[in-house]
Amino acid sequence: MKKIVTIQDISCFGKCSLTVALPVLSAMGLETAVIPTAVLSTHTGGFKGYTFRDLTEDIPEIAKHWKELDLSFNGIYTGYLGSIAQVQIVSDFFDSFRTEDNFIVVDPVLGDRGKLYAGYTPELVAEMRKLCAKADYILPNMTEAAFLLDMPYTESYCETDVREMLRKLSGLGCKTPVITGVHFDDINEGAAAYDSAADEYYYSFSRHIDRQVHGTGDIFASVFTGAAALGKTLPRCIEMAVEYVSECINATLPEMDEMWYGSAFELCLGKLIELSGR
Repeated sequence: MKKIVTIQDISCFGKCSLTVALPVLSAMGLETAVIPTAVLSTHTGGFKGYTFRDLTEDIPEIAKHWKELDLSFNGIYTGYLGSIAQVQIVSDFFDSFRTEDNFIVVDPVLGDRGKLYAGYTPELVAEMRKLCAKADYILPNMTEAAFLLDMPYTESYCETDVREMLRKLSGLGCKTPVITGVHFDDINEGAAAYDSAADEYYYSFSRHIDRQVHGTGDIFASVFTGAAALGKTLPRCIEMAVEYVSECINATLPEMDEMWYGSAFELCLGKLIELSGR
């Protein structure tokens, strides 16, 4: 079995971060190790009074123990990192566990809809930019891509603009940037990728659904990472991720009044197993 380690927070209720990554990667037939960066009672999108416990100091000790056990992974995948210290510790983890045969995926969770998430600063963005330089794949949305490139965010763009952003993102040091939430019209939305080694661009789209569903970025990143670990081509990786996210959103729509805090991704795991070729 292929082994993935994912490093991100765990929201005990709310269907995002590790509570999405672990079941999604497991359904794809991948052994999944986890390093929680923090434990929250719920995610922060719409809940009030949530608890938060920072686990930054535990990460180096986990990494040390794993090195003593001589553990290795086919892929390393990071999600939300809440501080400069965490980004720097994860950067050290990359150095310790990177091999010639594995790959690194960074989902540079920074913000959405043109704004940084609460508590994020330009200094943290700068550190995330350095972390992206160590990755094989980075998966920013349009907001995060703009902040990583230190350019104004806009919702008015064309294919040429997206290609230029992808090329500039690869200039940070990442081999293959993927931008999510891309649309060139009001009908379709999806992802755009750039293979800098081959100088090739790839796109995948599904029907745009005008509803915000929490955790879909984590679903996309998890499916993309799983597909890469399974040896899928870059265009197939983004196709699988886009298709599964669309399935999850459509499955959630009838449940939105009750399930406003996340997606009904569990109802679609059979589809994911099918997409994975299992």
